[in-house]
Amino acid sequence: MASSARPGTGPSGEFRYPGNRLGLPEDGPGAAAGWGRRILALLLDWFIAGLIASAVTGKPIWAGGNDFGTAQLVTFFGMTAILAGLAGGTIGHRVCGLRVLSLRSGPDATGYAAQVGLLGGVIRAVLLCLVLPAVVYDRDRRGLHDRAANTIVVRR
Repeated sequence: MASSARPGTGPSGEFRYPGNRLGLPEDGPGAAAGWGRRILALLLDWFIAGLIASAVTGKPIWAGGNDFGTAQLVTFFGMTAILAGLAGGTIGHRVCGLRVLSLRSGPDATGYAAQVGLLGGVIRAVLLCLVLPAVVYDRDRRGLHDRAANTIVVRR
């Protein structure tokens, strides 16, 4: 963590906590989401996509195979793109108390930013399915998929 030139003064205002530069609170609703909740939400979404793919392909979830893996990835992509873009978060996000916010527009009457939109959801989902953009992140806990879609995952 960066600190000022004088010893004992601590970090500068810009680096105090994740989301500080974006005007988010340090803790509570609206704060940048932690890694534990985000990973749990991702695993839950991947499991739900696996259950749907299992029903579509007629194979049990543990059987695997190319057709099942492709069906699971396509289901995960569609679920993530539509739900994150239009509903503000996937099923896993909702269960874990998270929300996807757009940083493009200011808060609406409810105090939250507007919806991400379908295009933002698709951009986010494509890069999330590629995995690498999701594990490369900045000090505000925004992966490359969030930066490309101009979004951030926050606590509800």
